[in-house]
Amino acid sequence: MKIYTRTGDGGETSLFAGGRVRKDNLRLHAYGTIDELNSMLGLVLTHPLSAETSQRLTLIQNELFVVGSDLATPSDASATWIVRMSAEPVERLEHEIDAMEAHLTPLNNFILPGGIPAAAALHVARTICRRAERWIVSLGDAEAINGVALQYVNRLSDWLFVAARYENRLAGHQDTIWKHPEHE
Repeated sequence: MKIYTRTGDGGETSLFAGGRVRKDNLRLHAYGTIDELNSMLGLVLTHPLSAETSQRLTLIQNELFVVGSDLATPSDASATWIVRMSAEPVERLEHEIDAMEAHLTPLNNFILPGGIPAAAALHVARTICRRAERWIVSLGDAEAINGVALQYVNRLSDWLFVAARYENRLAGHQDTIWKHPEHE
């Protein structure tokens, strides 16, 4: 099977469960940004990380395929083989956030993204996740979507922020507190 089909040469693409849309459709922005996030997490995994975070990120990458296929499939599609995002992964992310935060100093200030390379990459992933969330909200305003997919992405952005701080802490790197330029 060839990787190219030439069917998208006119600016349209096929949806997962059938039908065609323009490549600038909100649905494509939403699940395309999820794909970008998943690729960024692959890049994050090339950095030295704690075994715990590496394992969790691999699971998250698999879950992002579920989110992407969910978003790539209109809610009224009759394809029974589509797996939709469920609430269990959202709850797991919350538990993992709580577990990581138990090892962190509570925040009273904004912090600058950065630190060790893995943490800096997690911060970039967080910003991609937030962009995906914005596209999902726009898609949800235009069409019916699985709201749990939005919840998952919202929680994941929080998870990525805490994971960046957690990896910095494990490496002995302090958070860099944001200082207002006029108050230095």
